[in-house]
Amino acid sequence: MLKHADIWRAIDRLAAQNGLSASGLARRAGLDPTTFNKSKRTTGDGKLRWPSTESVSKVLEATGASLTEFVSLVGEAAGSGSLQRVPVIGYAQAGNAGFFDDAGFPSGVGWDELLFPSIGDPHAYALEIAGDSMDPVYRDGDTIIVSPAAQIRRNDRVVVRTKGGEVMAKQLMRETATKVELMSINRAHPDRNIPRADVAWMARIIWASQ
Repeated sequence: MLKHADIWRAIDRLAAQNGLSASGLARRAGLDPTTFNKSKRTTGDGKLRWPSTESVSKVLEATGASLTEFVSLVGEAAGSGSLQRVPVIGYAQAGNAGFFDDAGFPSGVGWDELLFPSIGDPHAYALEIAGDSMDPVYRDGDTIIVSPAAQIRRNDRVVVRTKGGEVMAKQLMRETATKVELMSINRAHPDRNIPRADVAWMARIIWASQ
């Protein structure tokens, strides 16, 4: 018998296969972004709430998955050993206070989660892109995975936070003892040269859904 937890588990895993959070999957399928939120999986009085067949059909169409593939994601054992839970927030939220500690690790409340193939970095996190400020590399609805533990090299794409709280996704061109030179991903925006003393942390983007 198909259980409530089974169907929601399959939706979470389908999202993970596409590098998305549950809200990102809903958005890609043309649904309200909150459709698959964990808070909506039960009612206020504890009654189980199931996803509609229409919403399941839309996510299958949006991801290109077949019903057979979806069913294969049902069950506690399916693929569970190779996945890790990755905290995720919107890119626009990342500059707000309280979401990162001084080391650049995700902290505090307000994070959602997505399941993602194991990265080997327990502090990895995801940012959901909104708007067109980073077109054509990162588009509205894309998700980027950021690893604070990953080694950063010249020409890597990185997320940088300044001590003033500004967060930006750029391409690292050059880093010296005194400054960090960054190239804008969207060439319509200016490049940035930031004094090294003004950089709170910098972490490498290791994957993006596109």
